[in-house]
Amino acid sequence: QVQLVESGGGLVQAGDSLRLSCATSSRTFSRYPLGWFRQAPGQEREFVAAINWSGDNIAYGDCVKGRFTISRDNIKNTVYLQMNSLKSEATGVYYCAAQISNRGSNSYARSYAYWGQGTQVTVSS
Repeated sequence: QVQLVESGGGLVQAGDSLRLSCATSSRTFSRYPLGWFRQAPGQEREFVAAINWSGDNIAYGDCVKGRFTISRDNIKNTVYLQMNSLKSEATGVYYCAAQISNRGSNSYARSYAYWGQGTQVTVSS
């Protein structure tokens, strides 16, 4: 059974850092892009970051550029999201997602075939 399991969310204060992890159950994902999306209450899911299989092609959403860093470890089948200088606007549920081809557009949710259950991040101001 294919699974993506996020961890690392929590309640922090503005300016703090958090590191999210997403463990995938299949080595298949090591060949394709992985991404992070977030969804705030009452809002649509938005793109946060994506990384290709080798880690040399990375994209970030405009709202997180310069503060968040995505990385992956294909040996551990895990993708990470380091979030620094957190702002209250970062509050939401963070989802990791996996593609099963290299033909999709990494910033579009519909390019991703598998999703985790999400982890809550709350930033208090």
